[in-house]
Amino acid sequence: MLYWLTALSDGGDFFNLFRYITFRAGGAFLTALLFGFFFGRPLINVLRKRQGKGQPIRSDGPEGHFSKAGTPTMGGLLIVGALLTSTLLWARLDNPFIWMVLFVTMSFAMIGFADDYAKVKKQNTAGVSGKVRLLLGFVIAAIAGYWAAQYHPEELTNQLAFPIFKDMLLNLGYLFVPFSVIVIVGAANAVNLTDGLDGLAIMPVMIAAGALGVIAYAVGRVDFTDYLDVHYVPGTGEILIFTAGLFGGGLGFLWYNAPPAAVFMGDTGSLALGGALGAIAVATKHEIVLAIVGGLFVVEALSVIIQVLYFKRTGKRVFLMAPIHHHYEKKGWAEPQIVIRFWIISLILALIGLATLKVR
Repeated sequence: MLYWLTALSDGGDFFNLFRYITFRAGGAFLTALLFGFFFGRPLINVLRKRQGKGQPIRSDGPEGHFSKAGTPTMGGLLIVGALLTSTLLWARLDNPFIWMVLFVTMSFAMIGFADDYAKVKKQNTAGVSGKVRLLLGFVIAAIAGYWAAQYHPEELTNQLAFPIFKDMLLNLGYLFVPFSVIVIVGAANAVNLTDGLDGLAIMPVMIAAGALGVIAYAVGRVDFTDYLDVHYVPGTGEILIFTAGLFGGGLGFLWYNAPPAAVFMGDTGSLALGGALGAIAVATKHEIVLAIVGGLFVVEALSVIIQVLYFKRTGKRVFLMAPIHHHYEKKGWAEPQIVIRFWIISLILALIGLATLKVR
């Protein structure tokens, strides 16, 4: 919005700064951060008043979690609100990838909100039916995959790009949309599974978003793609503004979510942010790199899959409890110890993912 206001003015903006994506990304970051600081406490007060007993705690969960009873959920509204506001203010609104990513983020946020609302209202952990959530997620992701394919360059349309190998492309054809569904829905649910400890999910999401933002900026500039030997996807550079807003909104939320959390992200935030990461990966043709950058989420999801399949087959458990962060809780690790170590792992994986830009 601000980009167009300055473009319509007679003299333009000061030093034409609004032409630069990096400047507007900085503006989006600060806007989202201030949004989080300004609206965080009032939102928490409203949620606490409206929810009463707060988010239901699993009866079969780690014993240390029972002390968190009464903590309100739906804190993802703070992140999503900051992200939406900053993106609409600072991004170019004629960019189709911005709208695609926003569409996925807000749609998954609404699914998560409905799930959180059902849990709080019924005071149990059931929420919305898993089948309904998956069905809605599939529809949203399919629309997003088709949307992205319409704006990819002709030579990249329906293609799967591989990291490290510059010219290696796999033509998925009609399977590109189903593949996009797997990426987006998988990312949304993987982040949702990771969101089990105070601050555990939000920092890895911010780290992954920061890495994907750098990738989006790089593949959206023809001079960078020529230098790095990566595929050029016009228009994706604008996604850096979205990820900057996500980073700022995430910091604002983390201020209140740091142990002991004053508010939980809830499915409102985890599904929205996970879906956003998947959508960015599809838009930038870096779906495989997402599995590296978001490797922590992959491990969390795999731990659940392995646990369920192995238990059904043998009646025994691989982990003391799944997802894997609960396994370490059961082993006696303190919650801050798990959270900080997982943050470190996320940072290492993000750096490895960024390295694929240059290793060709």
